[in-house]
Amino acid sequence: MIAWYADHFVLPLPGGHRFPMDKYRRLRERVAAELPDVVLHEPPAASDLELCRAHDAAYVTRATRGELSVQEIRTIGFPWSPEMIERSRRSAGATMQACRSALRDGVSVNLAGGTHHAKRASGAGYCVFNDAAVATRMLQAECGIERVAIVDLDVHQGDGTADILGDDEQVFTLSLHGDRNFPFHKEVSHLDIALPDGTSDAGYMAALERALAALAQRFDPQFVIYLAGADPYAQDRLGRLELTKAGLASRDARVFDFCRQRNLPLAVAMAGGYAQDIGDIVDIHFATVSAAQSLAKHFDSPA
Repeated sequence: MIAWYADHFVLPLPGGHRFPMDKYRRLRERVAAELPDVVLHEPPAASDLELCRAHDAAYVTRATRGELSVQEIRTIGFPWSPEMIERSRRSAGATMQACRSALRDGVSVNLAGGTHHAKRASGAGYCVFNDAAVATRMLQAECGIERVAIVDLDVHQGDGTADILGDDEQVFTLSLHGDRNFPFHKEVSHLDIALPDGTSDAGYMAALERALAALAQRFDPQFVIYLAGADPYAQDRLGRLELTKAGLASRDARVFDFCRQRNLPLAVAMAGGYAQDIGDIVDIHFATVSAAQSLAKHFDSPA
């Protein structure tokens, strides 16, 4: 299995910033040390053409040139820098490459990504460009894939993905998220399931089963992009749910089984994670990558 990484394109942050940027480096190093069968590759940066399939061209230009307003930058949550743009392009490039790899190998992983708050003409919530939306448009434009399902299991609603793709009937955007969590104004996905604060493993898995059953009933995907957020974890500072690490592993296994049963190629992005102990975030993401590798070993190669 190929995993794509861009952690060496470092986004400079001020001291005390709460975004756990170092998790990406630590995850890559652990994958390299403990999963020798995973092949690590650096992705190319997403081009303007690739970004503008999902994003407004004027927004891409202004973001790239550093012409966003103070309020727009505050909404994104990162100080603007050329490094921020390069890293954001590489992260979108990594999900596109994971999609291309999955078409050949069955499954592939972006060791970052999941930037689902970026809308067509704006960024938000640590997201500049929406990698899943950009990758979806790439699959449709370049790879002969018409129908893409995005299974977003980050604890926060995929509002940016819904903004970009929610009206496209060739895409199915599924978001299973905390009801009272960010963003406080929700967009309309093809399927939104909002969970109450304190939802635990059993309640979450029951909701996931309903969500996947509805996806299977309402849509016939040719490809799945999965956002495997670590932030439903009970110890997450921004999560408000009560999932254990074992529960998150069961969540991953259920999504992977859904794809395996249908022989659907799968690209996985890590999405959010804000536990106080960064080691917990890395543990959860690493378990996702390890499970994806196990899926790859048993995957029938797509035609």
